[in-house]
Amino acid sequence: MKKSRKMIAAAAAGALLLTGGVTAVANAVSPAAAPAAAQAAPVKVAAEVQPAPENVVAQNRISVGASSAAVNAALTKCQADKLPFVTVALVDRFGTVQALLRGDNAAEHTIEAAKQKAYTAAAFGAPTSELAKRINGNGPSIADLPGTLFLAGGVPLKVNGVSVAGIGVGGAPDGALDEACATAGAEALAAAAK
Repeated sequence: MKKSRKMIAAAAAGALLLTGGVTAVANAVSPAAAPAAAQAAPVKVAAEVQPAPENVVAQNRISVGASSAAVNAALTKCQADKLPFVTVALVDRFGTVQALLRGDNAAEHTIEAAKQKAYTAAAFGAPTSELAKRINGNGPSIADLPGTLFLAGGVPLKVNGVSVAGIGVGGAPDGALDEACATAGAEALAAAAK
C-alpha cells in the first residue's frame, strides 16, 4: 500500500513537471519571430456585399419620433380612461423594443406583457384579441411560442399592408381596455402620416 502511494505521488509530480515544461515551451516566443508576426498581412474581417435585391432585404421601420408619439398617445388614452398603471411598448417585427413607456404605478409584469403583446401582433400581423380566438386549448398551439402573449392589447403596425411593428399595452383590468389604448397609439401614427 505504501509503495503504491509513493508511485502515485511520483507519477503526479512527473505529470506536473511535464505539463509545466510543455506550457513554458508553448508560451515562449522567439524575439526574432515577433516582428515577423507583427508584419503579417491584415486579416480581412468583412466582405463588401453589393446592395442588389437578390443580396439585401430592405426593411421598413417605425422611426424613433413616430415610436415615441405612438406610445405617448396610447398612454395618454389610458390615463384619460383612468388607467395610469399600464405599460406601453412598441417593438419591431422581430420583437426588438423601439419605445417603452411605463405609467405611474405600473407593476413590473406589465412591462413584459406589453412587449409580448406588441411582438405577437407584429409577428402575426393581427390584433392579439383576434389571435386569442384561434387558441383552442387542446394540446400545443401557437400560444406556446416563446415571447408571445395571446391576450387582447396588441395591435400590428403595417406599411403597405405588411406588418412592420406592433404596439402593445399591458396592465389594465381588461384586455379590451389595453387594446383601446394600443389602438389610440396606432391611430396617432396613421393620423401623423396624413
